[in-house]
Amino acid sequence: MAVEMRLEVVQVPVADVEASKSFYMETLGFIVDHDVEHIPGMRVVQLTPPGSPASIVIGTGMTSMAPGSLEGLQLVVADLTTVRTELHRRGAEISEIHNLGGVQFAYFADPDGNRWVLQEAVPPEFRAAHVEE
Repeated sequence: MAVEMRLEVVQVPVADVEASKSFYMETLGFIVDHDVEHIPGMRVVQLTPPGSPASIVIGTGMTSMAPGSLEGLQLVVADLTTVRTELHRRGAEISEIHNLGGVQFAYFADPDGNRWVLQEAVPPEFRAAHVEE
């Protein structure tokens, strides 16, 4: 019997919670789900990218991961050129778009150096044409 499991929250280690919260909200457009201090010294700020069922959590007193040590989280978007242009307009430093065999990517980091990837959604016809039998 398979048990259902969903990845819904990923912890992102940061040094300055306010600067990171501002970056994720104002620059990337994430929505704040909650910002609470459960116990003294443990602040939990949960943010969700627009349209995503998964969230990130930043804060204090939750992890031993070094700020900026996370890499490779991917945000999948329908139109990478449009999203890159908009985020760049809002102040994000994003790489040029890289086409890696028909799949397009761009890269950026948050204020602490946690590295993110923007990936353009792969059209079903591309996937179907590249599935090995």
